[in-house]
Amino acid sequence: MSVILVTGAATGIGNLAALQLAGAGHTVYASMRDVARRNADRATAMREQAERKGVDLHVIELDVTSQESADTAVRTVADQHGTLDVVINNAGHLNVGYVEAFTDQDVMRLIDVNAVGAHRVNRAVLPYFRQRRAGVLMYVGSTIPVTTPPFLGPYVVSKAAMDALAVVTAYEANAFGIETVIVMPGAITEGTEHFPNAGRASDQDVTAAYSALDPLVERNEHATAGLLKHPLMGAAGVAEEIVRVLGLPFGEKPFRTVIDDAHAGVERVNDIAYETRADFVRRLGFAGLLSPSRS
Repeated sequence: MSVILVTGAATGIGNLAALQLAGAGHTVYASMRDVARRNADRATAMREQAERKGVDLHVIELDVTSQESADTAVRTVADQHGTLDVVINNAGHLNVGYVEAFTDQDVMRLIDVNAVGAHRVNRAVLPYFRQRRAGVLMYVGSTIPVTTPPFLGPYVVSKAAMDALAVVTAYEANAFGIETVIVMPGAITEGTEHFPNAGRASDQDVTAAYSALDPLVERNEHATAGLLKHPLMGAAGVAEEIVRVLGLPFGEKPFRTVIDDAHAGVERVNDIAYETRADFVRRLGFAGLLSPSRS
């Protein structure tokens, strides 16, 4: 069994994954920001569930927009258990609106949470993983960098940035026996608070200039739900896939795994992209960086 740190575990996929992983016998640290105030009720609910189920789950503070917070959380886990085996970079936020109406600060804030946040957590954990020559960096990404739907521009950009960071970090992590898994959920309308809690663009004047498109934005969630094919896997299905993948032995974990109720065909794009990338890396003479090695 592993010691696992999950970011963004207050709600949605992170919350479900933390509980399911603990139920599978792992020691889980479910992290969220502002445990003492904003997320106090959610933290209490998780602790109570863990106690009722008799599982080894702990709730800790971690704000992915702070390197100090990430360092402190990782150090807490390592000090209490002498090890840390898996980090699940799950924390993220959704913005909905017209691209032009998002200010540069709007876009940078979203990238800071969804992409740079994972990088901060990696910087905190990689020294432990490199020393042990073992560990798993798991990212809860999205199919959205492939499907690129309208009215979610900054979110698409931020998830694409996280995906790219995961890929290029994996080359160097592979050399130290550290595995990488990118989990790619498709559109999810049940089991998360993404749409209800979505941020909006700051520039109201520009937003008003696009008012002719407002009916399309207003039915965006409904339109997304119409793509989903039953039975739905949803957020719970993503959590189940996380548990399954982390149970696989070293060397057998997939680099990417797609859980997509919309069946958008993202796997085909992934396969072509991987072969193109791998061929280029081999031609550079860096084939040894394409998969984790403990030699």
